[in-house]
Amino acid sequence: MKALFPFTTNLILAVAIAAVAILSVQNATPVSLQFMIFESINIPVGVVLAFSLAIGLIAGAIGIFIYHQR
Repeated sequence: MKALFPFTTNLILAVAIAAVAILSVQNATPVSLQFMIFESINIPVGVVLAFSLAIGLIAGAIGIFIYHQR
């Protein structure tokens, strides 16, 4: 059972990265992000997806680390 957890985690991560890579290639249209009064420059959708995935993975890792410290 312990060997199945890292495999499943890596499989989910690999599928997510592959999905972002496929969507990045297919969606090269530049977009501009807006948050309240701030607006970004025009960047491709794939770059936005990649940064979102990276930020989500980092936030999840930090959350798990903090949870296990209790």
